[in-house]
Amino acid sequence: MGVRPFRFGVKLSSASDAPAWREQARAAEDRGYSTLWMPDHFDQQWGPVVGLTAAAAATRTIRIGALVFDNDYRHPGVLAKEMATLDVVSEGRLEFGIGAGWRKSDYDEMGIPFFPPGTRVERLEEAVQVVKALWADGRADFEGRHYQLRNAAGRPRPVQQPRPPILIAGGGRRVLGLAAREADIVGFNMNLGSGWVGPEAIRSAVAERFRQRVDWVREEAGDRVDQLELHCNTAFCLVGADRKATAEAMAPGLGITPEEALAVPVAMVGSVDEICASLEQRREEYGFSYWGVPGDSCEAFAPVVARLAGQ
Repeated sequence: MGVRPFRFGVKLSSASDAPAWREQARAAEDRGYSTLWMPDHFDQQWGPVVGLTAAAAATRTIRIGALVFDNDYRHPGVLAKEMATLDVVSEGRLEFGIGAGWRKSDYDEMGIPFFPPGTRVERLEEAVQVVKALWADGRADFEGRHYQLRNAAGRPRPVQQPRPPILIAGGGRRVLGLAAREADIVGFNMNLGSGWVGPEAIRSAVAERFRQRVDWVREEAGDRVDQLELHCNTAFCLVGADRKATAEAMAPGLGITPEEALAVPVAMVGSVDEICASLEQRREEYGFSYWGVPGDSCEAFAPVVARLAGQ
């Protein structure tokens, strides 16, 4: 797997009002972030389709997408149309992120059936085929267990050809195998199959488990492995914090050692120099060149972006 240049996305959820949202989007662009991501949950965040459209209208170059759309919340034919439209209005800046869904409380809140992980991944696999078919041909027939299309219209056509890049994210073997076969960008996370961020998910965040996930992807991708961009979503980012003290404070609550806490790929802690060194080491070890940063770290993390983006 070849070494790719670094790029960084920032995940934003909401703002106090429309002008503040536009300002956040422009600030992310001005600070050199490659992508503005929005999550897809039913809490206080803004709706991602409208939020991303507004962000696209306020900016010129930053790419936009959801990290990630939950496949179970929308029919893939409907989502394909919305995302093709977003690619048109953003003039070709869409990155299409999609996953099998994980937060059980969202499903419970909206009365959506929370199927076992295997079923959710099976639905996602069909959904990706539906989206690809609609974007490729403008018309599509599809006969699956979960989705059926009859001469469905794929309009408008996306600006990016042959299609916008697809990011599939997850932490389990089956969804990462799907990403390895079908995505352009593979998003790595802890394993959230339990439906919440509990002890099981936290134990799956250690470095050893991420090395295993990368091995799964390399094995499943086969000859296309060098075509893949590997993305890691950071859940915990403290720029300027004391690495050792932070690790010693975090470790007991996570049930891991301070050394293991410092090596967790979804956490970035330390000075700008320390974080840059850590990211370079993680790219060497895992192949992760594309990083997601929490919105509340957008400004503090900007010196890292300035130093490493494109390198």
